[in-house]
Amino acid sequence: MPLAHSPTLQGLCRLCKTRARILPPVSPSVISFHRSLPGYAPTPIVNLPTLAKSLDVGRIVAKDESRRLSLPAFKILGVSWAARKALETVEPGDEVTLVTATDGNHGRAVARTARLLGHSAIIVVPASGIHPTAVKAIQDEGATVETSSGSYDDACLRAMALSKEGKGRLLLQDTSWPRYEDVPRYIVEGYTTLFSELDAQLGSPPDLVIVQAGVGSLAQAAVTHYRSSQSGTRVVTVEPTRAGCVFASIRAGRSVTVPTSDTCMSGLNCGTPSYLAWPVLFRGLDGAIMVSEEQARDAEAPLKAANVSSGPCGWAGIAGAKLLLSGADTRDIREKLSITADSVVVTIVTEGRERCTKIPPLEG
Repeated sequence: MPLAHSPTLQGLCRLCKTRARILPPVSPSVISFHRSLPGYAPTPIVNLPTLAKSLDVGRIVAKDESRRLSLPAFKILGVSWAARKALETVEPGDEVTLVTATDGNHGRAVARTARLLGHSAIIVVPASGIHPTAVKAIQDEGATVETSSGSYDDACLRAMALSKEGKGRLLLQDTSWPRYEDVPRYIVEGYTTLFSELDAQLGSPPDLVIVQAGVGSLAQAAVTHYRSSQSGTRVVTVEPTRAGCVFASIRAGRSVTVPTSDTCMSGLNCGTPSYLAWPVLFRGLDGAIMVSEEQARDAEAPLKAANVSSGPCGWAGIAGAKLLLSGADTRDIREKLSITADSVVVTIVTEGRERCTKIPPLEG
């Protein structure tokens, strides 16, 4: 895929010159399923007029996922649908243990789903980058938590091994690899409900969506949703500079693994794009950007002013919008993304402050 590079952003932005053709739409049965869940309601959108004015766009909206089905993140959308689909192959009354690796929110969603369905859960967490409070929240759902040495990728390997060690164990992982694609695909399908809600709340698809990328599953959902129509919505990913695997892969033109280090955006601390997400992102993204720890922290203020209680991963979207759209040196980027003074820009508050992530010090 040919790329346009913006040297003025010091290598933190990559714009893609080509985009995917129309992708197949996700079945309407997904959002129908979510609407059937007790307590379901679309999460709110919050206008940020002061930020919109400062960035010279018509409207900036934050889709607030800080309270989704009583959990502090959007992850339950994917997990609940994936569990429903995966458990269709299980005989009623059979004992089931849901197994996954997590850096926080996904694992809690799996633990909650297991508890509600009357199953047990084993959640593997990496040794660093996840706060003890987040671990306790998973344990409070009744799950067994195992700590794995190494990175998030290592935790995924451990979860895969554990899922094969006992009868009735079902791996419910939100990243994929060769021959493990069905469950991650269901999870991505579940995430698309977020974007269906968003379009309905806005009255039409937005001009630009800036979406966080860890392994890329939420971004895959955004691309799948907006490339299943002729909306023209631009989709750009945002990641920490300390864990920019999607950005590095876009730059390399192939999926690559990058070294990672502690970041306040710990839910995005992933070193390898999802096997399932990567080809969709490569063909369907309009761009990829990275933000620093300081830029993420500075992005909390507009959300606090709007009474949105966001965790650090949620700050990333605002930081990405500021990096992408502010200053005269971004004129070329705005032109390539067709962003004007009337454009509607959306960021996703992917987690609430309740997450209590481990926040390492800024680099000196």
